[in-house]
Amino acid sequence: MVCLASAALVVPLLSAGAPAGAEESGPDALQRQFERAAEEYDVPVDVLLGVSYLQSRWDAHAGAPSVSGGYGPMHLTDARKALATSTAPGHGHAEDPRGDPSRSARTTAASAAPAAAELPARLRTLPRAAQLTGLSATELRTTPEANLRGGAALLADAQKRLGKPADADPAAWFEAVASYPSGGAKPSATAFARDVFDVVRAGEERTTDTGAKVTLRSHPQLRAPSAAAGRAGGAECPSSADCEWYPAPYEEYEGDDGTQDYGNHDTSRRPSSHRIDHIVVHDTEATYEGTLKLVKDPQYVSWNYTLRSSDGHIAQHVRNRDTAWHAGNWYMNAKSVGIEHEGFLTDPDAWYTEAMYRSSARLVRYLAHRYDVPLDRQHIVGHDNVPATTTSGIPGMHTDPGPYWDWQRYFALLGAPFEPHGSRHAGLVTIAPEYARNRPEYTGCEGSEATSEHAGSKKACPEHGSSAVRLHTRPSADSPLVNDAGLRPDGTPATKDVNDTGARATTGQQFAVAGRQGEWTAIWYLGAKAWFHNPAKHPTAVPARGRTVTPKKGAGEVPVYGVAYPEESAYPEGIPAQKLSPLPYKLSAGQKYATPGREVRGEYLWAKDFDPKGEKFRVVRGDLTYYQIQLGHRVAFVKADDVVLGRSAK
Repeated sequence: MVCLASAALVVPLLSAGAPAGAEESGPDALQRQFERAAEEYDVPVDVLLGVSYLQSRWDAHAGAPSVSGGYGPMHLTDARKALATSTAPGHGHAEDPRGDPSRSARTTAASAAPAAAELPARLRTLPRAAQLTGLSATELRTTPEANLRGGAALLADAQKRLGKPADADPAAWFEAVASYPSGGAKPSATAFARDVFDVVRAGEERTTDTGAKVTLRSHPQLRAPSAAAGRAGGAECPSSADCEWYPAPYEEYEGDDGTQDYGNHDTSRRPSSHRIDHIVVHDTEATYEGTLKLVKDPQYVSWNYTLRSSDGHIAQHVRNRDTAWHAGNWYMNAKSVGIEHEGFLTDPDAWYTEAMYRSSARLVRYLAHRYDVPLDRQHIVGHDNVPATTTSGIPGMHTDPGPYWDWQRYFALLGAPFEPHGSRHAGLVTIAPEYARNRPEYTGCEGSEATSEHAGSKKACPEHGSSAVRLHTRPSADSPLVNDAGLRPDGTPATKDVNDTGARATTGQQFAVAGRQGEWTAIWYLGAKAWFHNPAKHPTAVPARGRTVTPKKGAGEVPVYGVAYPEESAYPEGIPAQKLSPLPYKLSAGQKYATPGREVRGEYLWAKDFDPKGEKFRVVRGDLTYYQIQLGHRVAFVKADDVVLGRSAK
């Protein structure tokens, strides 16, 4: 995976004065800088604080740009050079996103960065701020107070162009706030503005990544205007979202070998034809504009939604009744909705904005309610939690959104936070490290290369908060990481590479406890004990209650699968039976694995032909039933007849 280049075009501009607040320090310095910037441009300070919170949560991100080229607490965008030099390849893994052997594999494509002339105004707000303030691009990118002044100037300019006075009442600034992410006077980001006003109404207090303490006082009486969010083209979105219908093509074409093919998804009639059980979280590994170009290619693949980082805007591409090609596992595709988020896995400081997290959570709540999908980590999964369909496919499976996606924050916004249940001796744990404090070392990010000290080793990624904990073979940080037999059949341990999921447990995932020793906890993981550091003072997991499965007495080693397909006899004439191929992991006697506890009936969606009317597809169901389990970093399935369902000890 390749991340967005962090460089931005520096435009030399004359500064109106000395760098603002360049040498100011102290925990309350940033608060004072917000107040001065607001006063200078006659913007209510709480509006400025609210806009900044939605863009960056007041963090500085070590001066690095966001996924859309935004800098500093106000997310001033200067993406021209970054996008012009980007070589982001899109979904560049070897996985076939369709994941169905009934048709030839769908190859992936490169995502070309848009030319500088094509950049929308939302990616060029920093140059506009430079014009308004007289500050240089360098100051606006690197100096916090200059950055705040630039954001305040943009808000004041939007208010002026809307023909509105510089009112002291925050409610008078709704339209200016709605225009802020777009860099123009048109108030198009209604949902963004509503989120800003929600934050201002409730108030917020936080210590930033630089140790600054910032407080936004609450305004419980504040009311936003009744302007509705946009839902263009009948997109399937919550009424409170800014959403558009941007359809992926469903059409026939002639392949390179002269044969007829079609793309880039399949028609079906979910949920009446078959249930939607999962929502899959992806990152784009491309810019928003590049992602939209990809989804318009009938020879490429598809997903249901794309979210923009700067303001959380949603584009829907495939109707939820139809089946998109996104997960690399046909069973999961048939039973899921895929959501892409503008971002780059290997660039930890290219942050996902609060606006995008909130918009995504709003969309997932809507989908979960509509399709009765539980709000837990066995049903709201990352692309990196989707299993391969066969052993040979394991190395090529995707690893996004990766260890820097903040699952703790995300589920708090979903209204389903990961809280302790039961005693400290509970038989299940929910992985839940404190994101900002949890900073395991990773290698393999953009720019990593062999070091002189260790031939073949990779440069460490920038230190950053993470949702993942490392898993060891013994209760010691010096012991080897556990081995994933699917990734490394030779038995060698996992690595610290940012794309290596072989020894990783992630926030929200639940595992059965296999042992405890001092500050270490063992879990059953990929058929073996795996240990992670879990000190009482700063725990990385909380006790949980729930269902588990364990092999039946006398069953021996129980096979696990990446799909829950029917038995061979269930397939009617004309539909080839799909072979059940065990993955290279085994559940042995005495081992336990967390499960949602609901038996799922074996099911296969047959969709091989161009079918505009949705009349040719078939759903094959059998008598064979399965339990979904948290096998390792990815989920898997076991036959219900092979295991016993139980409850964890309290």
